[in-house]
Amino acid sequence: MSKMSTERQRIALNGPTMGTRWQATFFAGPEVDPAPIRVALQAAVDDIDAQMSTWKPDSALMRLNAAPVGAWVPVPVHLCNVLRLGLEIGRLSGGAFDIGMGDVVTAWGFGPDAAAPDRIRAAMTAPRRPAHEVLEIDGTQVRKTAPIALDLNGIAKGYGVDRLAETMGAQGLSDALVGIDGELRATGLRPGGEGWTIAIEAPEHGRRTPRSILTLQDGSVATSGDYRHWIEVGGRRLSHTMDPARGAPLTETPSSVTVVARSCAEADAWATALMVLGPLRGAELAGTRGLDALFLLRDGAGSVRHVPVGQLFSGQ
Repeated sequence: MSKMSTERQRIALNGPTMGTRWQATFFAGPEVDPAPIRVALQAAVDDIDAQMSTWKPDSALMRLNAAPVGAWVPVPVHLCNVLRLGLEIGRLSGGAFDIGMGDVVTAWGFGPDAAAPDRIRAAMTAPRRPAHEVLEIDGTQVRKTAPIALDLNGIAKGYGVDRLAETMGAQGLSDALVGIDGELRATGLRPGGEGWTIAIEAPEHGRRTPRSILTLQDGSVATSGDYRHWIEVGGRRLSHTMDPARGAPLTETPSSVTVVARSCAEADAWATALMVLGPLRGAELAGTRGLDALFLLRDGAGSVRHVPVGQLFSGQ
């Protein structure tokens, strides 16, 4: 380990965003002032939240949702990037990942409003076409060709993590670990040349315990699971992940799916898609797409088994 690396101190920053917190960890010498770095990171995620939130009626996304069918709507660049990627993964996943589930998310109480039986019935019976069939993008203009309510909860946090990583790079910090909730992106290495150590959680309600460990360099990881955000209906916990085919929460689902990808937005969206597809179709598609993924499955006795896809998880 070099003398310079021994002189660098671990710095951990965090702040509020998207109903949770962002975090950034890096090592720097005493000449580095973390205060302006924190300000820049907070500004980056605030910008993403302002564009993509469904909790803020004046967000760019909600203005797009409110626009009439057929009208071209100019949108900010970051929102356009996320919409474009969301449509691409929607197509590649056969609609398992669908950014057009806003009415379903709201109906079941995972948005700003409480669950409403009338909205649930409407969401489950409404004719539904996936977003990649009804949303058109031309440059930074977007239009809907049919009624649709967009929701980016399955990709926006991952994109926010990517913006944190880009902001760190702009601050001259090429070695860092940044994240929002369970979505993480590692750039460069820790002092001494080690990768960044990341724990994959066991799918347990009400506690956070590691099940396995990853070491990442210049990669992203995201996990979608049934054990963090859920509602209880008739004594049964229902996941916040929605089934586009039913207009309702998934009922038969893996406990969690973890995906490693180049960008955190991709990892985030693919983790959701593979949750929807399940361990058979999901593992097949992950293999076809060359994704590294780990499915954790809970049996009736409470034991957990894993289904790894790709070389990275082969030893899990």
